[in-house]
Amino acid sequence: MRSFKDEFGDPLYRPGIGMIIVNAEGKIFVGQRLDQTDPSWQMPQGGISPHEEPDQAMLRELQEEIGTRNVEIIIKSKRWYAYDLPESLAAKLWNGKYKGQRQLWYLLRFRGRDEEINIHTYHPEFRAWKWVDKEELVSLIVPFKRELYTCVLEDLWRSDQ
Repeated sequence: MRSFKDEFGDPLYRPGIGMIIVNAEGKIFVGQRLDQTDPSWQMPQGGISPHEEPDQAMLRELQEEIGTRNVEIIIKSKRWYAYDLPESLAAKLWNGKYKGQRQLWYLLRFRGRDEEINIHTYHPEFRAWKWVDKEELVSLIVPFKRELYTCVLEDLWRSDQ
């Protein structure tokens, strides 16, 4: 029987998922972090609970962060991607237990209308949201996640998005 630690690797990285959500125009959803004073944008992401499958975590996080699950999975990454938090954040987040996150990523097609997106959820994470071009995305992201986002886009993005 495989343990949670074996499934997700290094215990210093919080297991999670990330989502590239693409609309009908080929633009990508980004949310502006509520807990940051600078304009920090990111794609939806979140943790995987110990007895939760990644697909379940993805759907739960979608509902929690943007208020809808109206998506279709285009592709899921075959490998885990990791990033390190800056030391100042690592000491505060998750009670200092993790130095970063290790994530599976999903490329999702949003099947709804913009009116379905509701960032004012029970535990809101975003103060604002918008659709952006792929070329603009990485420049909006906090510096410590830029390399991760570049790798994920290179690996999962198809030219026909």
